[in-house]
Amino acid sequence: MEAAFKREAAVRKQVFPLFYFLIFFAFGALFPLLSVYLQEEARLSGAAIGWIMSLPPIVTMAAQPLWGTAADYTRKPVELLTLALGVTALFGLLYSLAGNYQVFVALTVLLSAAQSAIVPLSDSIALHHVRRSGGNYGAIRLWGSIGFAAAVLVVGWLSDHVAFVVIFYAFSVALLAALALAARLPRYPMAAPGALTLRDVRRLLSFRSFQLLLVATFLLFGPILANNSYFGLLIHELGGTLTGIGFAFLFAAGSEAPFMKAADRLIGRFGMVRLLLLAALISVVRWLSYAVDPPLWFVYVTTVVQGCSVGLAIPTALQYARRLAPERVQATAVALYSAVGNGLGAWFCTLVGGYLFERWQIGAVYLFFSICTIVGVLVLLLLAKRERTAGEEK
Repeated sequence: MEAAFKREAAVRKQVFPLFYFLIFFAFGALFPLLSVYLQEEARLSGAAIGWIMSLPPIVTMAAQPLWGTAADYTRKPVELLTLALGVTALFGLLYSLAGNYQVFVALTVLLSAAQSAIVPLSDSIALHHVRRSGGNYGAIRLWGSIGFAAAVLVVGWLSDHVAFVVIFYAFSVALLAALALAARLPRYPMAAPGALTLRDVRRLLSFRSFQLLLVATFLLFGPILANNSYFGLLIHELGGTLTGIGFAFLFAAGSEAPFMKAADRLIGRFGMVRLLLLAALISVVRWLSYAVDPPLWFVYVTTVVQGCSVGLAIPTALQYARRLAPERVQATAVALYSAVGNGLGAWFCTLVGGYLFERWQIGAVYLFFSICTIVGVLVLLLLAKRERTAGEEK
């Protein structure tokens, strides 16, 4: 018994942090630089690049619930995660060989469909492990932010001084390393395969608290993720350089780590909904300040605010989605939460933001982000009121 406990502690302290570091290192190696690669190396037009970059959120929205449902049905999340890692790494390598627009579109769809499973399945496994064996999910997830920040710096330098195509190699190698590590992730006894039914999923979607959380996720995480597409344009319009944009993303991603580590402790002290409200209010202030043409130094300084808003919101919302769901549909709940925020919300805010940027200016984009987040705050207030009066719906 003691030996088993020590093995579980080793998994929590070594395997999970390294695993998260690797998968987010892969994401940081590819996605921030992909649009630049398509422009400078593939020589695609702006319209073509826009269409390609709009595909991942749409594919994610469709694919993530299917992966989550498959995990709940088969009761083999680690095996599905291993499959997703291997297939995504393969498509990343094939991406480096693509030479025309049609191939880029096809590979973007395939890569996004496989990649969309990685984070929700990883989060479900990590949360299940923490619940059974103790520990701090935020302290595990923070290594993802560290990995992303490290990749932006290291792979960005390599792509500039060696070859741009290195972004695909770094992406695939990091995912293959994570695949090898996935064999050491814990597998717990679960219900028999096939226990999940359509009625279970419908029951989950009928919970009023879960419905409100999905709406809040759409309104809060849509602007957060769309900001990744427009933050560089904001800095550029204010006179910043490409190097400055890179360092801004580095500081923003790196600042999330300490807040993610503290998230579990703050959840225990203030509660999940209150912590989400705090993160949302901080985001409102940040978006509003960007909407009024701030000085460049102010934008650089406020990148660290992302740690407090995003660093608290990600682990808190994820754990809240899992807590609201019955055990047999928890992977589905996490996948739905991720699809609504990372898929539908990101797609909607990126699309509307592009229209506003083309017709007016970058300030209009961030004003729109502010309005979305303010409405999200109102939804969270309804959720908080529901918790106080009726308790959690299970």
